[in-house]
Amino acid sequence: MLSKEEHIAYWLESAERNLISAENNFQIGNYDWCLFIGHLVLEKVLKALFIHKSQNTNPPRTHNLLRLSELSSIELNLETKLFFDKVNSFNLEARYEEYKSEFYKIATKEYSETNFNLIK
Repeated sequence: MLSKEEHIAYWLESAERNLISAENNFQIGNYDWCLFIGHLVLEKVLKALFIHKSQNTNPPRTHNLLRLSELSSIELNLETKLFFDKVNSFNLEARYEEYKSEFYKIATKEYSETNFNLIK
């Protein structure tokens, strides 16, 4: 069985690999996937924080960054709440066919660079 520290390391190492992948996608112009993976980075860091702050080594099975923050007892200012709400949409809009084409149009280099820098 993994220790609490090993669970935290697992999520942080996975987030680090995803950050590299998001960066690579940005560099080759896959801006929609850069933002989708950027969401995963934040999600995994929040799951590591949840484990750190709780007695539970199994983080909640949710992709919602606001919910993960709340469950981790992380106080967010309004600006961060609004940003997390926007990043939550990257998870849906890049994943599901009915949203993909519209999100692809929105995820320009400039839009993606601004949001990816905030994710980092």
